Amino acid sequence: MKIDRQRALAAFKEYTSNYDVSDEKVKLKIDHTYRVCGLCQQIAAQSGFDQNGTELAWIAGLLHDVGRFEQLKRYGTFIDAQSIDHAEFGADILFKEGRIRDYIADDSEDELLEKTVRCHSAYRVPAQYTEREKKFADLLRDADKIDILKVNVIVPIEEIYNVTTYDLKHCQVTEEVMQAFYEEHAVLRTLKKTPVDNVVGHISLVYELVYPVSCKLVCEQGYLDKLMGFQSELSETNAQFAKIREKMAAYMKQKIKEQNAEAKKFEACP
Repeated sequence: MKIDRQRALAAFKEYTSNYDVSDEKVKLKIDHTYRVCGLCQQIAAQSGFDQNGTELAWIAGLLHDVGRFEQLKRYGTFIDAQSIDHAEFGADILFKEGRIRDYIADDSEDELLEKTVRCHSAYRVPAQYTEREKKFADLLRDADKIDILKVNVIVPIEEIYNVTTYDLKHCQVTEEVMQAFYEEHAVLRTLKKTPVDNVVGHISLVYELVYPVSCKLVCEQGYLDKLMGFQSELSETNAQFAKIREKMAAYMKQKIKEQNAEAKKFEACP
């Protein structure tokens, strides 16, 4: 499948021009989209995808957050729990309303792209997805998570979580969230009770990364370390974050070791 990147980029620019691009929240999602595009391409290229697969990964990155802009316009928030599932919403805009044809003329991969976009923020990839569908869904989800770590560093945490600095600095991580973190999986939204639970929830996204190169990219970018460096006014919370850093350091060390082993096997192939 050949993708005209200039056409796709022009379509995205035209679509987002219908929103207030001077709004920092709109700009945030535009910038996020372009970075996720790049990450999708990078992960695909370093994970053995062919040229066609790399192109599909790239366009999935461009399409993945289309629903965010209308979500913000209609509901005034990016919080899905208070508005609408932005991934489902974006997939409907693209594939039910036919906006996908603005981006690409070829419809041969519509089903794959729709499923990839539709589940990118779900807790898990649907079990009924085929192996190929899961391959692309996992890649987009990895790229999205990697950049979410960056967003949580470059944008004030108070703004992201809509809380005051005082509230953020004067609460503890709830026991259920700490337990989920130690179990090495993403934290369910329903478990989060305090503002700082959200910080731990975003750190825990690293556990869900599927492609070995994704963990390497996280280490290279350094945003995970900055996010884990959160400082509270409560000694109890700082002690919790010290444990979080210790646990994650051991986890990442093992993941990088596995990634290096995979790279050596790949290099040894004739």
